[in-house]
Amino acid sequence: MNIVVLDDIPFQIDVDELMQELHVKDGSTHADDLKRLVQAAQAIAKPKALYKVAFIESKDTYTVVVDGITFKSRVLRVNLEGAQRVFPFVATCGMELEDWARSMDDLLQRYWAETINEMALRSARQMLDAHLGQRYQPGPISTMNPGSLEDWPLQEQRPLFALLGDPCQSIGVRLTESFLMVPVKSVSGILFPTEESFASCQLCPREVCPSRRAPYDPDLYEMKYRVSSH
Repeated sequence: MNIVVLDDIPFQIDVDELMQELHVKDGSTHADDLKRLVQAAQAIAKPKALYKVAFIESKDTYTVVVDGITFKSRVLRVNLEGAQRVFPFVATCGMELEDWARSMDDLLQRYWAETINEMALRSARQMLDAHLGQRYQPGPISTMNPGSLEDWPLQEQRPLFALLGDPCQSIGVRLTESFLMVPVKSVSGILFPTEESFASCQLCPREVCPSRRAPYDPDLYEMKYRVSSH
């Protein structure tokens, strides 16, 4: 299946950046508590990622078949129009940090821990992107994630995980019955080469979203993804 696991991912917490993000003032009691949390997190953190090189076998109006697995999404289908090779992946903060955060009774410290876990996940994604760029030199790439659009719902996690074998065994990420991932600070999707940059945010009208990476384009779906009636 040619699954590649990245489990030796450096993770160094920038304490000043973290304190600024959490609005914790240096020299305060909270600052001392947060610094102790950072030390504990760095001692156990093991962010991870896995991916495979997969190839598109066929496409029709609403589906794409990748290495024998069918994905149902008009947007994904159009975005992969010029692609032959894609990189399905899962990245995670790791169960080590997930269990550590869950063990906390103090709500404020658990919130801090979740923020640290988010930083670990970012480290895993950055390492994955750097690794793919160095090894395969795919050029500009974009990402689609199951559940980020109504067009590609969260249920599409099931075929994605099937394509990737057993991410739980490889890096400790499992799906719940509602297709959410555990650890919570995990992300899955398909990376694909593209001449025209794409972010799901461009098709999402949600006005208040702290994770927005691109402005909503109300005309994009009609122009690019609507199936012609002719």
